[in-house]
Formats: sequence, structure tokens, C-alpha cells
Amino acid sequence: MLKKHPTIKKNDKVMVIAGKEKGKIGTVLKVDSEKGRLIVEKVNVVKRHAKPNPRTGQGGIIEKEASLHISNVMVVCNKCAEATRIGKRVLEDGTKIRTCRKCGEAVDA
Repeated sequence: MLKKHPTIKKNDKVMVIAGKEKGKIGTVLKVDSEKGRLIVEKVNVVKRHAKPNPRTGQGGIIEKEASLHISNVMVVCNKCAEATRIGKRVLEDGTKIRTCRKCGEAVDA
């Protein structure tokens, strides 16, 4: 089965729309299009117990962001400052850009 290419990219500002972290806004750190998941900065933070090793240094309880499903977040438009759907538009020179469905402003910086 073919996988759909995600409309959310790294460094996008997103809002969580479902789950225990609903309403939080953060920046996308990583997108895994194969699994349909992404990691958002300071959202869905979990605690992991780690043994001391050369890579992590001192052991203990480490807090890190866990992944969210891509359907549980929406891109936040820079102009409207709201969570919005993403549309696509082709410019005169042939380049494709992502646009806000509410105001029509380009999401790509």
C-alpha cells in the first residue's frame, strides 16, 4: 500500500489537537513518514531510566520527547495564529508551496 507524503515538515509550528497534551503548541523536531509519527519540542515528555554509559554519562532518570501520531497535530499559521489545514498551490514560476486554508497565506518561510 502506498503511503501518503506528510504535509507537516521539520521546524513547523504545530498544535496538538488530541490526547493528553491537547492544546499545546511546539516546533516539530523530527518527522518519520514511514510510521506516520513525529516528535514535537516539549510535548509528550516521558521519563526513561538509563544506566550509566559513555554516551549518556551519568545514569538516572532522563526526560525526553516521545513521538505523536501525525493525525493528532495541526499546523499553526503565522498570520492567523490558529491551527489550520494545509492546502497546496503552484506559483507562476512552477514552484509548489503550502498555504493556509483559512487565510491563504504561504506557510513555507
